Amino acid sequence: MRRFTVRHVTVYHYSEPVGLGEHRIMLRPRASHDLRLIGTSLAIAPEPKGLHWVHDVFDNSIAVATFSGQTSELRFESVVTLEHLEAAVPEYRLEPKAQTYPFDYSRDERAHLAPGLKRRYPTEDVRQWATRFLVACGPTDTISLLRSMTVGINQQFDYRRRVERGVQTPSETLQRGHGSCRDFAVLMMEGVRALGFAARFVSGYIFLPEADPNLAAGRGSTHAWLQVYLPGMGWVDFDPTNNIIGNRNLIRVAVGWERAQVLPLWGTFIGRKGAFLSMEVAVNVLDETPSSASSTQASQQQFQEFRSTDPALAGLGQ
Repeated sequence: MRRFTVRHVTVYHYSEPVGLGEHRIMLRPRASHDLRLIGTSLAIAPEPKGLHWVHDVFDNSIAVATFSGQTSELRFESVVTLEHLEAAVPEYRLEPKAQTYPFDYSRDERAHLAPGLKRRYPTEDVRQWATRFLVACGPTDTISLLRSMTVGINQQFDYRRRVERGVQTPSETLQRGHGSCRDFAVLMMEGVRALGFAARFVSGYIFLPEADPNLAAGRGSTHAWLQVYLPGMGWVDFDPTNNIIGNRNLIRVAVGWERAQVLPLWGTFIGRKGAFLSMEVAVNVLDETPSSASSTQASQQQFQEFRSTDPALAGLGQ
């Protein structure tokens, strides 16, 4: 069992006082059998006129804030302490029918998974790329197939932090040979969907204590990966950016069929179009597991921080 504290701060700057529309905040991790929330806090300045919580259709927790008056700065600070149950090596308890590919989901599963089976970018180049991970003849071991695709993306594409809004199409990622974590998640989602797997997009945080902070992909910021539904195991995490299978070091916040459904923070302001100046994002992930920090200095070295002043990072930081 690991214990983490995640501090996520977002600040919007305006050149003059502006009014604020509704803002929706999706920064609270998803409590589950492998993630238990110990404490949470959400501070907003200026103080909102109203604040309430809702669950969306994916059961993600969303805080909805409304405001009155005007301000030249808007600040959100979320602090969450949680316990994270991780498996160094996932147990692959697939149903017998799903141990080799191809297999069919049951009728009930297909009914629930239909949006996750639908390809958003049904191009031939992505389908052909995905079939490269199948064995030449006969059935393919399911886990080996998904592991090969995860490793393939990690080894064949260059990670580049990208500040532009949105995601590259899978075809663009294949052509360019590089992308961010959200681009790699979308590429693998479309790849497995082309093969008949159900997949969904995940946003959250990642902790990589042994990685070089200058190289770790998605380190200390909002991060993106995907889950694939496997009969007998349910939703399984795959992070092609960091070559991770399972939930190790991955803190799930929200899931959706598409990236647009899991943006950490979005909202509007009322004022001149040019009034928006910049946005700053800072994310710290601290490992507070008692055995992991023998001294205060060691504990401080495990802080991970990412800062940006680019408004393109209002959604997923990577």
